[in-house]
Amino acid sequence: MPSGADDAMTAEFGTVAEWTAEVASRLGPDYAIPAACRGSGKPAALDWLLAGLNLMPGARLVDVGAGLGGPAAYAATRKRVRPLLLEPEQAACRASASLFGRPAIQADATALPLADGRADAAWSLGVLCTLPTRDAQLTALRELRRVVRPGGRIALLVYVAARQPLDEPPDGNRFPTDDDLCSLFRRAGLALLAAADAGRMSAPPAGWRDRTEAVERELHQRFGPTTQLRTSDEQGERIGKLLESGQLDCRLLVLHGNSSPGCGPGNGAASPPPSD
Repeated sequence: MPSGADDAMTAEFGTVAEWTAEVASRLGPDYAIPAACRGSGKPAALDWLLAGLNLMPGARLVDVGAGLGGPAAYAATRKRVRPLLLEPEQAACRASASLFGRPAIQADATALPLADGRADAAWSLGVLCTLPTRDAQLTALRELRRVVRPGGRIALLVYVAARQPLDEPPDGNRFPTDDDLCSLFRRAGLALLAAADAGRMSAPPAGWRDRTEAVERELHQRFGPTTQLRTSDEQGERIGKLLESGQLDCRLLVLHGNSSPGCGPGNGAASPPPSD
C-alpha cells in the first residue's frame, strides 16, 4: 500500500478515532456508542446483523477491526453477548478501553491471535474493503472462519463496487465487486445465508442522530484545522459521493462455513436475517 494510503488509514482509524473518544467522553456516557459507531453501522443495520448471528446471551462474539468498540458495545447491550475486540490501530485500542472499559487486542485481520473455534460468532464491519489486496481479503475471510466454532456464523458490512474503476475512491481501499465476493466466499469455504442493503434500512432515531451530530461539531471545533481530521473527512466524503452515485453499495451479509460454499441467496440478494 502506498505511504499516502497508509497515512490516510492511520488518520481515519487511528488518530481521529482517539480524538472522537476524547470528545464523546467529555460530552457524557450517552454519546459513547453513537460516536463509536460513526461509519461502522447504524442501529437498524446492527440489529439486522445481530438477528442473523442468532446469538444467545453470554455467547462470545469476536469483533475483527473493532475500531472504537461502538458496535461491540451495542451488541453487548442489546444481546448480552461477550465481545472480544481485535483492532490493528493502537490508538483505537486505547480509545475503546477509555470509552467502554473494554480493551482491544492489537491484531491484524489476516492473522488473528485466537485458537481455532474460539468464538461462537464473529463480525467484521467495514474492514474487508480496507485490505489492500484480494489475497489479504481471502486470508481475512479464512481467519474468520477458522476462529468461529463449527455451526457458528459470520457477519460482514462490506462496501461493494457496482463497477470498476470507481471515480476518486478513497485512499487505501480495495472495494470488491459482487463477483469478487462470490469467488472469495467460495475459496474461503463460506456460504452466504442472507444479504441486505444497509442504505435501504431505517435512519437512526433522533436521539442517536443528535448525539452523533454533537460529537461531529465538537470534534471539528477542537481539531478542525488538523491535517488528520481533514484527511479523515475527505475519505468519508469520497465514500459518500460513491454511495450517492450508485458506484458503491453498503452491503450487510451473514455467512457460515459450508461444504458447498458460494453466494447462497445470490449476488447481494435482499433477504431476512436467518435464524434457527
